[in-house]
Amino acid sequence: MSGTSMDGVDIAVIETDGVGVTGFGPTAYRPYTAEEKAAIRAALGRWPGDDGVAEAAAAVERAHAEAMDGIGDVVALGFHGQTLAHDPANGRTHQAGDGAALSERLGLPVVWDFRSADVGLGGQGAPLAPFWHWALARRMGAEGPVAFLNLGGVGNITWVDPNAASPDAPAALLAFDTGPANAPLDDLCRARGLGDHDPGGRRTAEGRIDRDGIAEFLRDPYFLKMPPKSLDRGAFDYLVEAVSGLKAADALATLGACAAASVARGMEHLPEAPTRMLVTGGGRHNAGMMASLRRLLPMPVEPVEAAGFDGDALEAQAFAYLAIRVALGMTTSAPGTTGVPAPVGGGTVSGALAL
Repeated sequence: MSGTSMDGVDIAVIETDGVGVTGFGPTAYRPYTAEEKAAIRAALGRWPGDDGVAEAAAAVERAHAEAMDGIGDVVALGFHGQTLAHDPANGRTHQAGDGAALSERLGLPVVWDFRSADVGLGGQGAPLAPFWHWALARRMGAEGPVAFLNLGGVGNITWVDPNAASPDAPAALLAFDTGPANAPLDDLCRARGLGDHDPGGRRTAEGRIDRDGIAEFLRDPYFLKMPPKSLDRGAFDYLVEAVSGLKAADALATLGACAAASVARGMEHLPEAPTRMLVTGGGRHNAGMMASLRRLLPMPVEPVEAAGFDGDALEAQAFAYLAIRVALGMTTSAPGTTGVPAPVGGGTVSGALAL
């Protein structure tokens, strides 16, 4: 998996029958090089055939192939690709990278193109990790509803009823993108010459939050939309300019608080309050963002490691899980996760897959 933070490729091996998870295997990480990041960033917002897309796709395929070195024997690879553009309102989404080419290069069956079928049927095509969150909630033995909050470039939340018989059962899941998360903080760091991100959220935690800026941010019409709903990475690009008059630490603190405030606003849509909020994604390492979340939310807010899971691998694990569901003809999204009219199975299988 390579997400909207665009820092590199996470690899994770799981054992699953497409319903439960019976084991966790090795994990690995392959960072994008500076040249690869530049190629991908240059292609953001572009569609197949546009300038720079072929170069971005080649970088993505190369990085994913190299990330597999030393992983060992697996029956299939779930390949998400790198999202360059996402426009579900117009029935289109674009993840760079050719799964068929990757399959040929690795000599391994590859399951890919997870989002197109959902978008083509009127769904948001995102988020797609909720079915995996359901499996994790069952594995941890949760008795009441639990929420998983992924703080990547964009934030998304999954509310899980662990007592539901399957992830596509009515009311088993509700998921949607909450708002921006790390993307504006990372963009601000780059714009101000502070590196690619704020390590550990040190500056974010030290800064003073502009409360008026938060109030203005929450007037964005996105927060009036009912879920399911999803965002493109660049949907809140204006935030970096909105805090341009603040010193760096204050700007980062305000952007981190914006991410937390959007999660708190999103809680209004949940069927009932979850018993705990488990945070995954890079944002769980940001001390300032996590502190804002704990101030705003009434339930325990903990990194997923508190439940025994690996937050650095969880998104990659999700696409391994979905890959097996695709291979077995199972569903991968449902009305409560993407707004698709009925549960649907997406994905394309390249290469001979024997299960």
